[in-house]
Amino acid sequence: MQAEIITIGDEILIGQIVDTNSAFLGKEFNKIGISIYQITSVQDDKAHIIKALQEAESNADIIIITGGLGPTKDDITKHTICEYFNDTLVENKDVLAHVEHLFSKYISTPISDLNRQQALVPSKSKVLTNRFGTAPGMWLEKNGKVFVSLPGVPYEMKALITHEVIPALRHKFEFPYIRHKTMLTYGLGESAIANRIEAWEEALPDHIKLAYLPSLGRVRLRLSGKSRDKISLETDIEKQIASLLPQIEDIFIGFEENGSIETLIGNQLSKRGKTLSIAESCTGGKIAQSITSKAGASKYFKGSIVSYATETKVNVLGVSPTDVKSHSVVSKEVAEAMAKNVRKLFNTDYAISTTGNAGPLKGDSNAEVGTVWIAIATENEVYAEVFNFGNHRDKVITKATNKAFEMFQKEIFKK
Repeated sequence: MQAEIITIGDEILIGQIVDTNSAFLGKEFNKIGISIYQITSVQDDKAHIIKALQEAESNADIIIITGGLGPTKDDITKHTICEYFNDTLVENKDVLAHVEHLFSKYISTPISDLNRQQALVPSKSKVLTNRFGTAPGMWLEKNGKVFVSLPGVPYEMKALITHEVIPALRHKFEFPYIRHKTMLTYGLGESAIANRIEAWEEALPDHIKLAYLPSLGRVRLRLSGKSRDKISLETDIEKQIASLLPQIEDIFIGFEENGSIETLIGNQLSKRGKTLSIAESCTGGKIAQSITSKAGASKYFKGSIVSYATETKVNVLGVSPTDVKSHSVVSKEVAEAMAKNVRKLFNTDYAISTTGNAGPLKGDSNAEVGTVWIAIATENEVYAEVFNFGNHRDKVITKATNKAFEMFQKEIFKK
């Protein structure tokens, strides 16, 4: 069973908004066994929309359309759908009552005829109740294909998918079971992993596929399978994972379903009753931001200092001016001093520090652009490692952040 997503709106095509709707739809449909064949974004233009509908009908069993359902003149989706289905708009009394209720209860401006026109729907459509907005969802069928038109506002679209569309699709179709299992790895690139596990990958059964999902310093390995037999598929995937894990044991940090590395670190710190502080220079607070993006981080994360300037390292963190002068601000000695001193400052069990040249200029150090020292301080020791993450500023910062998590994860999971 395949679906195609059509997003309508010039605002997507000019980059004014990011299309998060398609990502949500892809994830939710995958859960119930529907594969996304294609995602198409089109202008607020009748001819363009009709062409997209024609192509989608030839590609997929289910066509999901989002956007272009507002009360203004540039929202033409309903009129275009009527042309495509040789249909006319009719007033739906339930939708009209819903629109009038929303205006009377939640909206201070008076209701207008444009707002009331939201109650006009194609006569051949089944109306899907939009509990959070005035534009209803619409379900139509043609040549055995299902077309669903939804508002583009994300929270309205998500509610309609969850409460209206997916239950209706489950009632109409029988879907296969899809299973994904994603392993998180750190410290080895995609090609190096592929070379290492080549024989295992070539021996995978036809109904199980491996996907490499690389980012800077991290690679996710996703095993995917589809079958009518849920138990058999689960067994097959677990068998493949069991044979793969010994080959990637040194870089494997957990399964994605158990959370990101930041979550795994937080859980381990909480479990052991330990605390963390951070001193960042070249990463500019990105490590701390990643830690605090997880709910409950205040249990184990006590604070951070973004000591971006050399004088802040000296005056706030207490790094020795002699070390800075003798070894450079981007050095093992400074990184270790930052970690050791911030741990004492916040009275934590562990600390992480970063100092480096993210570029494009070298700043207060002669170290090559891309050079980053990362240090870990514990109750018993402090140690640092040096890396060169290239000459692209954003990549250097992201790679340094990921490497810091990798190093710290290994430290707190030591046996």
